[in-house]
Amino acid sequence: MITVMGAGAFGTGLAISLAQTGPVALWARNRSQAEEMRTTRQNARRLSGIDLPDHVQVTADLPRQSGAPYLLSVPMQKLRAGLEAHKEALAGQVLVACCKGIELDSGLRPTEVIRAVIPDARTAILTGPSFAADIARGLPTALTLACADATLGEDLQAQLGTTALRLYRSTDVTGAELGGALKNVMAIACGAVIGAGLGESARAALMTRGFAEMCRMAEAKGARASTLAGLSGFGDLALTCTSELSRNYQFGLSLGRGEAFDPTITVEGAATAQAVLTEAQKANIDMPITHAVTALSTGKLQVAQAMDMLLSRPQKEE
Repeated sequence: MITVMGAGAFGTGLAISLAQTGPVALWARNRSQAEEMRTTRQNARRLSGIDLPDHVQVTADLPRQSGAPYLLSVPMQKLRAGLEAHKEALAGQVLVACCKGIELDSGLRPTEVIRAVIPDARTAILTGPSFAADIARGLPTALTLACADATLGEDLQAQLGTTALRLYRSTDVTGAELGGALKNVMAIACGAVIGAGLGESARAALMTRGFAEMCRMAEAKGARASTLAGLSGFGDLALTCTSELSRNYQFGLSLGRGEAFDPTITVEGAATAQAVLTEAQKANIDMPITHAVTALSTGKLQVAQAMDMLLSRPQKEE
């Protein structure tokens, strides 16, 4: 039985989708939340209005299993703590990261964090343009499943794909992880542009230059350009930078409008921007949008100042 660790919106959506093909365990860290979901057959806190199928078994006790994968749908900055708390149960298991970002303290990507905590785990990353509600409702969604072990990748593709959830394999784990992480940074920037009333043309320009910035970092880390041009890079960028369903875009909107943002909402791009900027500066990689987002999200710059910083850069060949 597949286990989804994390009963947030995305984890719940995945569990609902995977229940089409058989029993799924949905692990909730909070025991009261698990009991509430078992009783109501809904995740009212994170994904209201969508019933949990009978095949979804909600639990606060992590199942012990052999062979079937664990899908880790927890916020990036909490991934390490979640793994540390369940090291014994997860040792030697197939662990599929379903989070996007870079760990702030270490600069590590999701599968790197997994291997740091559980060295004998077999790892993969599931990422790409998707909203939890779309997946839960069975709307067509395509994702990248990246795994360095091609044979394991094929097995996971067969286990995790459904009629509506289409998975495309890749062995470029670095590219898939960096695409998913960096697009959140660009989504904050695009939200700030729209929130400040700078217009659709400015957003299109920012998305385009942001994509170039993503590619510079990813290729410097050994990723393939074709991966960034696929679902986990360009595809996710297009979705996240244009929809108010994106939490990172919402955060950017609030920055652009000068409004307070709900601190309980996870915004992976804010921490990722800081981690990526540190790495970019070490490697001398030019990432001006990431720099601006870091300054905005930490309160060091206002939107007008950030825009002036970007627009005053020397003009050059594309």
